[in-house]
Amino acid sequence: MLRTTRGVLAVALLAGAAQGCRSDDATPAEPVSAAAARSEFRVFTATGGIDVALAEFRTALGDPSNGGTPGPLAGGRREIKWDGAPSGQLPGDFFNTTVKAGAIFSTDGTGFLNSDNDFIDINLTYADDFAAFSPPKTFMPIGSAEMTVDFRVPGSGTRAVTRGFGVVFSDVERVGAASIKLFDADGRSLGRYHAPVRSDAAGFSFVGVAFDSPIVAQVRIASGQQALGIDAQDLSDGGNLDLAVMDDYLYGEPQEIR
Repeated sequence: MLRTTRGVLAVALLAGAAQGCRSDDATPAEPVSAAAARSEFRVFTATGGIDVALAEFRTALGDPSNGGTPGPLAGGRREIKWDGAPSGQLPGDFFNTTVKAGAIFSTDGTGFLNSDNDFIDINLTYADDFAAFSPPKTFMPIGSAEMTVDFRVPGSGTRAVTRGFGVVFSDVERVGAASIKLFDADGRSLGRYHAPVRSDAAGFSFVGVAFDSPIVAQVRIASGQQALGIDAQDLSDGGNLDLAVMDDYLYGEPQEIR
């Protein structure tokens, strides 16, 4: 299933709520900045075969893929696939200092884990739950199911904004269990967007949002309803909460906030 939706965010005169034509998976409903109110956006969601959605999202963000080239760069996009990074714990600034991709991670957990074994070193049952979209590695916070991405001009400490952001999730089994929530440079919400439920044995889901101009300064990601752990069992293993992990991140080239 592939779905893209085009809309315009508008500020309600009385409530100041974000409104727009969107899919059922997109639910922006919080105050937005004036810049956001004028911005057109597209929501991309897919499950099962997600390659077409990813190709369309790449086109929306722009070419080329800039890899780990330091900024500032005029355009293009960045992609984090985890597989070039070492397995094990990664520092939150790895993708701005070691790999100069302009992304800074933070979490209310204890860190970040880049896994080449579907996190079976945390819980053996996860071997049958998760799969890597771009093998062999997947990524998660440690001790939390939530994390935040802030943008920088790649390789620097300069705050930046991007035209859009998207995530590939593995094993989303409940609506609302995996989502991205976007914010502008003033900390105002640009909406929360849910990844669709998995539709086949591979288990991949994608959600991404692309704006017509760089206004996204921060993204808060929820990947599953509970942190991974020795006592955390997925729905398919008899647990009562949906666990999900992450693979590829895609986002527009970070631009300095003006």
